[in-house]
Amino acid sequence: MKRYGIISLLSLLVMTACQDYLDIVPDNVATIDNAFTNRNEAEKFLFTCYSYLPQESYVYENPALLGGDELWTYWPITGLSRLPSLPQQIARGNQGIVDPYLNYWDGWQAGKPLFRALRDCNIFLEKVDQVVDLDPFMKDRWVAEVTFLKAYYHFYLMRMYGPIPIVDKNIPISASKEEVRVFRRPVDEVTDYIISLIDAAAPQLPDIIQNRASELGHITKPIALAIKARILVTMASPLYNGNRDYASLTNKDGTKLFAEQESDAKWTRALQACEEAIAACDVANIKLFKFNSNLVDINERLRQEMDLRNSIAEPWNEEVIWGFTNGTGSGIQWQAMPRLNPAYSSNETTTGQLAPTLKIVENFYTRRGLPINQDRTWDYNGRYDLKTADIEEQDYLQQGYTTVALHMQREPRFYASLAFDGSLWYMQNGTWTVQAKAGQAQSRKSAFGYSITGYFPKKLVNWKFVIQAGQAISVEQYPWPVIRLADLYLLHAEAANEVHGSTDVAFEYLDRVRERAGIPKLREAWSQYARNPEFIQTKEGLREIIHQERMNELAFEGHRFWDLRRWKEASEEMNKPVYGWDIDQELAGNYYRRKLLYSQRFTAPRDYLWPISEYSMVVNPNLVQNPGW
Repeated sequence: MKRYGIISLLSLLVMTACQDYLDIVPDNVATIDNAFTNRNEAEKFLFTCYSYLPQESYVYENPALLGGDELWTYWPITGLSRLPSLPQQIARGNQGIVDPYLNYWDGWQAGKPLFRALRDCNIFLEKVDQVVDLDPFMKDRWVAEVTFLKAYYHFYLMRMYGPIPIVDKNIPISASKEEVRVFRRPVDEVTDYIISLIDAAAPQLPDIIQNRASELGHITKPIALAIKARILVTMASPLYNGNRDYASLTNKDGTKLFAEQESDAKWTRALQACEEAIAACDVANIKLFKFNSNLVDINERLRQEMDLRNSIAEPWNEEVIWGFTNGTGSGIQWQAMPRLNPAYSSNETTTGQLAPTLKIVENFYTRRGLPINQDRTWDYNGRYDLKTADIEEQDYLQQGYTTVALHMQREPRFYASLAFDGSLWYMQNGTWTVQAKAGQAQSRKSAFGYSITGYFPKKLVNWKFVIQAGQAISVEQYPWPVIRLADLYLLHAEAANEVHGSTDVAFEYLDRVRERAGIPKLREAWSQYARNPEFIQTKEGLREIIHQERMNELAFEGHRFWDLRRWKEASEEMNKPVYGWDIDQELAGNYYRRKLLYSQRFTAPRDYLWPISEYSMVVNPNLVQNPGW
């Protein structure tokens, strides 16, 4: 939505005061009514409703990028580094209730005020009928878009805080003090409300965007149904489905906010939503991305890498279901890519300071499509041994270069997602070598602007990114994929396994993702190469593999953070130490020693949900705090 910046003044006019409560109509009715006098003014207010969307590609706003265990940075973070410290405070277990980090409830500490967003959505829905020159078809579409946004903002808050108040209607300025002091509602009730909004909106939304020059980024039917599938899979997951850890969380009137009994029906409902969303994507011709290799002369292995990298970074490619256009583009690419060209080693535009952790590196499969500890053809115990790359690895590694066995014979997603000492980085303007030991081109040069682990998230960088002389750059911006088809396929596999177990229904879309990733289908891989071929024949075993498949396919896209929480696996994974290589060493034997960077702390059940700020608790005594805070 390129016009977001234009409407910032209007946003300020309609978002006045009243921050003490969630959804009070501000006492500036004349200003609001003026916003609906004609189509142009109403469209500005529509853009205001969009403007609250959290910027998923922005490391300052999205806790899922630097607030978990997937990407790490050096510490302490200073202003010179152009990195935020708030997400890393969450990753380090330092969240608190006085001034919570990334507070989307109140809109503090880099969090957008999503309850204010809900208030503005309600204003739009209440006032849009006043617009006299708005075509009825377009009015219905805009109403559907804002109705979806209203659902999404509720979901975003619920994913962070659990039970939340439902903001169905705005409370008038004349409301009494008790009317303003709203209660949190049970998560199942909030979920049903959210889904009812999406179900009302979806039929009025277009299957595809016809006017791509001006309307890309508007909500479509596939977006609405794909997000519905994500919501229902989330709410069927252990954190929300019969979580006894929250059995004691009740309102002051005794209303239980979490159901204590697990419901299989939630998984059935989620599976149906996934099927409905996939059908909508088929109608819209959304499909897994394949790189057009006719554009360049590359071999099959490199084309496979471009299939994977460009499913993220190719603007508006056919796999993107919802591309987020506000605040995307070059920022995260600068943070992800090191100074590749030695001719411009002093250029500070790129820093490569978003550093994948060694844990994530080890999570990727072998070339057989198996976890590294399950592949009987791969030397798991010798993974840290020094080894020299040979001609067999020529498309991925520098021949004759000494690295570790961990970097060899891995799946294509490993090389498409990561760069590291001894790797190759293909770009439109050439293939660059990455050499990151002390004194080499991509090593640490100063107190900031380097990878603390020795790894770089290659997949986040568009292949047309070019560093030129001085500070000049040529960067291909792309809309951040809030959800893409591979994500939806894996949500389907997860729900299908929970409903039907290890059957063909669970394997169908999972194998489509694996096929595009260049690895064998699941049954083939496990039957031919696994140490324990029977592992995937049970629901529990297949569940574990589907979880790992999501980690590998969606690495660095901001999903692991939320997935670990909804699966209730964060208390295990985020209490493991964070490791990287000893990056300040010159010799391979010294460089390739695991170095402890931080011992993470995750307290369960407290850290699964955000705290509500003390301020909000004082303003509204009817609110109850999340457990442990």
